[in-house]
Amino acid sequence: MKDRTLAILFLLPGVLISAIFILLPFLFALKVSFYKMDSFISPATFCGLKNYLELLEDPRFWLAFWNGIIYAVFSVFFQVLLGIAFALLLNEKFIGRGFLRGASITPYILPTVVVALVWQWMLNEQIGIVNALLKYVGFSGISWFDNPGMAMVSVTFISIWAWAPFVTVCFLAALQGVPVELYDAAKVDGSSSWRRFIDITLPAIKPVLVVVAMLRGIWMFNKFDIIWILTKGGPVQATEHLPILAYQKAFGLYDVGGGTAVATLSFLFLSVIIFIYFRIFSIDEA
Repeated sequence: MKDRTLAILFLLPGVLISAIFILLPFLFALKVSFYKMDSFISPATFCGLKNYLELLEDPRFWLAFWNGIIYAVFSVFFQVLLGIAFALLLNEKFIGRGFLRGASITPYILPTVVVALVWQWMLNEQIGIVNALLKYVGFSGISWFDNPGMAMVSVTFISIWAWAPFVTVCFLAALQGVPVELYDAAKVDGSSSWRRFIDITLPAIKPVLVVVAMLRGIWMFNKFDIIWILTKGGPVQATEHLPILAYQKAFGLYDVGGGTAVATLSFLFLSVIIFIYFRIFSIDEA
């Protein structure tokens, strides 16, 4: 009983903080989603499931939903792919490895607003250095943020650049626990680099891979700041996903109930995906 009481006392601050800053706001948002409200201080009119039914019939909601999936899937896929590649490279012994390990995390620790503004300037159609280089080698400039197709590509690329270092650090930490003797034995047996990666490296980093892919998927699906700074969901809703749609409805169209309904549907979708994900990919206790 003493150990149980001590455990409860240690957990209590975290539980209280989560309840105050996560659970209560969520319950409040869930309640608001059943009302028609012009603002958080205006009179509320109960409308039941009307906000949800209107969303499910709204093409803009489904466009934002698929935009979010496209953005999250491609961002996470290339973050994981590049993260593994860079981690394998930084795990090798070479001169300057310590410096490169430290420098590799730089994009991740930069404030998001700095990353967005710098890339916005670099990809500027008129004065950006990227278009200047394209014109120098004979190509025409590209409207990176004004073209609907290129806007999503640009936002996804910048997100990969900014958060692939986080994935790299996670995989690099996992690689530190792989015994070198396993690789030495595999080399003696004549295994190729690819077979060593499949038979030794991949099983060793699988628990980290499962968790990192899930976390990055949640974060990218909910990512708001970088897309808002770069495109504000434009042009013509080409980069508008559910978080931006929720914000636009609540604070742009003065439909607080509709905005919270978008957020609630996004939460329910992610909950179902996470449940299915862990049914497919189990995590060992070790």
